[in-house]
Amino acid sequence: MLETLASAPVLPSTRRTLLDARDLHAWYGESHILHGMTFTIPEGEVVTLLGRNGAGKTTTMRSIMGLLRKREGSLVYDGTETVGLPPNRIARLGIGYVPEERGIFASLNVRENLELPPVVKPGGLTTAEVYELFPRLLERKGSQGTKLSGGEQQMLAIARILRTGAKLLLLDEPTEGLAPVIVQQIGEIIRTLRAKGFTVLLVEQNFRFAATVADRHYVVEHGRVVDAILNEDVPANTAKLQEYLGV
Repeated sequence: MLETLASAPVLPSTRRTLLDARDLHAWYGESHILHGMTFTIPEGEVVTLLGRNGAGKTTTMRSIMGLLRKREGSLVYDGTETVGLPPNRIARLGIGYVPEERGIFASLNVRENLELPPVVKPGGLTTAEVYELFPRLLERKGSQGTKLSGGEQQMLAIARILRTGAKLLLLDEPTEGLAPVIVQQIGEIIRTLRAKGFTVLLVEQNFRFAATVADRHYVVEHGRVVDAILNEDVPANTAKLQEYLGV
């Protein structure tokens, strides 16, 4: 059942915790954005942060990656406290980030974009495995970044971090602005990644899409988690989620 709690909701899991965020605060300059974010990400699950624009979802991802200078609280990834670590150290622990703007290099072709990030941890996919997962990228491997559609850019942005050895993937609005058929493909990719053992933290406003891929959802308002729901309970709580998200 979905309930509003004064403290962060806790959802049951039989899996070990890969990321544990406790009382996380973060600032952009003098602006205090996160106000005690608390949640856990079990290993091998797809977890979403749901909320309206400005709720603090992207700031949470940037905080996990160490991209904000001022952070307080605790972020333990696979047993290591990461608050205070720089982004390169955090990436080497096995966290990969795909920002909403995707970050494709326009002057490089697909293959060059794919192979640009260094392998920072054993266990990443080979280039051949990436092309097997993303056959469209194999077809377009010689195309410049400027020639790719929005969906192809999103696939490339996700594919690029799979080679690095990252096991926790942070995907920020991966379906934003994409045609429905491409959104379905992105959903299939996320489900395949979960089947391969990856863990995914997904920022989404479209809870209907999120419900097709995720195991659990955290609702974010004003920089804190205000509700949590297992995916199996989404149908019974659609009205409540619509109220939260303003849809």
